Amino acid sequence: MDHRAEVRDYLTSRRGRLTPVQAGIEPSGGRRRVAGLRRDEVARLAGVSIDYYTRLERGNLSGVSDSVLDAIARALQLDRAEHDHLHDLARTANEAGVRSRPRSLVVESVRPEVQYLLDAITGAPAFVTNTRMDMVAANTLGFALYSEMYRGAARPANHSRFIFLDSRAHAFYPDWERAANVNVEILRRDAGRNPHDTKLAALIGELSMRSDDFRTRWAAHNVRRHYTGLKQFQHPVVGLLELTFQVSELQDDPGHSMTVYPAVPGSASDEKIRMLATWAATEDIARLPASTAN
Repeated sequence: MDHRAEVRDYLTSRRGRLTPVQAGIEPSGGRRRVAGLRRDEVARLAGVSIDYYTRLERGNLSGVSDSVLDAIARALQLDRAEHDHLHDLARTANEAGVRSRPRSLVVESVRPEVQYLLDAITGAPAFVTNTRMDMVAANTLGFALYSEMYRGAARPANHSRFIFLDSRAHAFYPDWERAANVNVEILRRDAGRNPHDTKLAALIGELSMRSDDFRTRWAAHNVRRHYTGLKQFQHPVVGLLELTFQVSELQDDPGHSMTVYPAVPGSASDEKIRMLATWAATEDIARLPASTAN
């Protein structure tokens, strides 16, 4: 990806969504030519010169101090994920041309001990994904929850391809629009954190070519932190599931995170998870016959 274009489009998109009223700027007379803030307004709010901010928005973050980045983030009212993403873009700019190994390498598998941990979780779906949204490892309930994804032909099974390229995803996610938005926002964040991951770049290129829905969302430059919350799934065997989730990054397995989906004890979904476990005991989900439906 063109890093300067990434920086330019990101800052422009954040500036364009913020109105003068939201930024606490007294509207001036006359017709505004932009819907959001002007460059000079962002520069004034951040305490930098218009020439300096223009340089940044043209894609040149090389040598920019953390304090200036923080000031820009405050001026644009960036949330934590957006703030972190700006720092990731600056870090990549400062690494340009430096002859060193990439900051992080995504390994293709996890340690056996991680699988032992997954298998020890018997009351909730649990799985490990990498920055490309591949399903790297899972417990029995994790495979069972995503059985529809495993009916796709591609391996490794991939959450992003499932959401955007498999028609089954629209039935599996009751709120498909939200699932699609969240998926792209996580990918965008991971792309900023892992600029040297060529396989991630290839996945983004593939989805951009094959899915208008993905391409439109990618162009929005939104990012998201995604560690806790509530999700709904319409499973073909047990019906509607409403599950909480917790995500933990695996520090000793770079580029991997573990997600666990516990149900609220005593809830309808708690009972359905037990039904799912019974069904999973009779199925080898990871070896489900693939179909070509899309």
